[in-house]
Amino acid sequence: MVSGGTRETAGELNPDVVIVGGGPVGMLLAGELSLHGVRTTVFEKALRPSSESKAGTLHARTAQSLHRRGLLEAVQPGQYTAGRAPRQHVPFHFGGLPHLDLAPAVEEFPAVVASPQVYAEAVFAQRAIRLGARVVRGAEVTDVRETDRQVEVTTRQKGGMTKRVRTSWVVGCDGARSVVRQNVGIAFGGTLPTISCLMGDVRLSDPSSAPSGWNRTPRGWTIFWTNPAGHSRIGTYDFRGPHPDHRSPVTFHEFKLEVERITGCSVEMDTPRHLSRFSDAALLAERYRCGRVLLAGDSAHVHFPAGGQGLNTGLQDAVNLGWKLAACVRGEAPTGLLDTYHTERRPVAARVLDNVRAQVALMHPGAPTDALRRLFADLMSVDEVNSYLAGMVSGSDIAYDVGRPADMLAGRFIPETRLRTASGTTGLAALLHAGRPVLLDLANRADVRQAAAGWAGRVDVVTAHALEDLPADALLLRPDGYGAWSAPAGGSSAAGLHAALRRWFGEPVDGTETADPPEGLRL
Repeated sequence: MVSGGTRETAGELNPDVVIVGGGPVGMLLAGELSLHGVRTTVFEKALRPSSESKAGTLHARTAQSLHRRGLLEAVQPGQYTAGRAPRQHVPFHFGGLPHLDLAPAVEEFPAVVASPQVYAEAVFAQRAIRLGARVVRGAEVTDVRETDRQVEVTTRQKGGMTKRVRTSWVVGCDGARSVVRQNVGIAFGGTLPTISCLMGDVRLSDPSSAPSGWNRTPRGWTIFWTNPAGHSRIGTYDFRGPHPDHRSPVTFHEFKLEVERITGCSVEMDTPRHLSRFSDAALLAERYRCGRVLLAGDSAHVHFPAGGQGLNTGLQDAVNLGWKLAACVRGEAPTGLLDTYHTERRPVAARVLDNVRAQVALMHPGAPTDALRRLFADLMSVDEVNSYLAGMVSGSDIAYDVGRPADMLAGRFIPETRLRTASGTTGLAALLHAGRPVLLDLANRADVRQAAAGWAGRVDVVTAHALEDLPADALLLRPDGYGAWSAPAGGSSAAGLHAALRRWFGEPVDGTETADPPEGLRL
C-alpha cells in the first residue's frame, strides 16, 4: 500500500532519504525533511496505523518545538495557546510521587499537552504526505547495507515480494528491536530488566469502584485510567522480577490475575484489547550515526515509560536531526554538522534513562523504600529541588554546547516572544515555521544585517522590536529554536556572528567578506 501518491517517479524510486518506521518519530522526521524539498520515503511494516496510543503526554520542550512548526494547535485542536503567561501550578509526578510542579521550570507554556500518540502520529503523517513524502505501508525492511556513497535498503512487501531501493541516507525509526541498528552493527547497551509490567484496555463492570489513578501496594503498582463509557486502561508493575518470556503474547487470564493479585481484590472486566508486556530495561545506542545511517526515537533509546519521556525524547530527536540532514542532502552542511546530532541528542537520552532508573528505584514496594519516598517527597517541597526535577522531566532545561560558553542565549531554547515587524505583530515561533534559520535584528543593527549578507539564501534576516523581554540586540536562531549566537542588549559588538553562521550554516556565497566586524563597530 502506497500513501502520498501512486505514480512511482525516478525520485520516488531513488529517494534522498529512507526512513524505516512510520510511527510518530518517523512521520515527524519525514515532514521535517520534506519541508526542505528532500525526497523522502517512509517504509512501515504495518499495513495500517495502530489504534493503540502507548503514550499521550507531550512535555513542554516538545510542545515548544511543535509550536515552531505550527503544529501545536494541530496535535490538540482548540486546547492550548503557546506563550509566556504562566499557570500557577502544573501538577505531575516523579516516581509516582504526586508532588512535582512543572510550572516553575517552564518559561513558555503549555507545560503539558494531552495528545494521544495515534492522533499526533496521524497529524505528522498528513503533514509529511502533504509536503511530498512517500509512505509505503506493508513494507518490512529486512536488510540495510551501505555501499559507496549510497545505502541499499531491502524490503519484503505484499506477497513476499522483495524490493531494493538505493538512497543517500537511512534513518532508523523502527523501535527497540531496530533492524536498521542491528544491520549496521551499532551496539545497544545499558541495564537489563528487573521488573515485569502489563498494560491493556478492558471494559470494567463497575468503573466507579475501581482503584483509580496510581496505586502502590505491598505487591506492586496498578494504574487505572477509568472510562465509565468505554474501555479503561490498566497498567501493572510487578517488582518480583522480569518476564520469563518477554515476547510471549499476554492472555486475558494472565492480565486479570495480575491486576487482582496486586490490588488484592476482585476486579471484574471483559472485552480486552491491546494487551502488552514491557519492562524497565534501559538501553542506549552507542552511536546515533554510522556512516550514512542514523537512529532516532526508540531505535536509539529505550526505557521504562515513566512520565512519557520516551516519545518526547524521540520527537525532539526528529526536530534536531531534520534540518541538519536536509542541509547535508542539499550540499550546504558545514563539516561536522551531522555529527552534532549525536553529540547533542545522545546525552539528553542518557540523562532520561538515569532519571527513569531513579524513578523505578523509588517505586519499589516495601518498608525500606517507604522511608526513601517520604524523604524524597519532603525534598520535592524545596523550590530548587522541584525546579531541578521539573526541568529534567519536561525537557525545559535542555541546552546544547554551541561553542559560545559566555553567550547567555547561545545553546538555549529561545521562548516565544511577541514581535513587532514592518508587516505587523507576530510571534518568534512563527518565524521558524519554514524550518529555516533566522537572524533576528532587535535594535536596527545594520552591522548585524550586513554581516549575514553572505548567507542570504540560507538565513532569513528579520528586523523587529520585541514586545516582551528578550535580552539581546540581535539573535541567531537555529531551525530547531535554539540560539546559536546573540549580541547582548545595549552592547556594540557583532563579534562571533560569522563564526556561528559558518559553524551551523556553511560558508558564505559569492566570495563575501567573512571576517567578523571589529569590536565596537556600528554601521
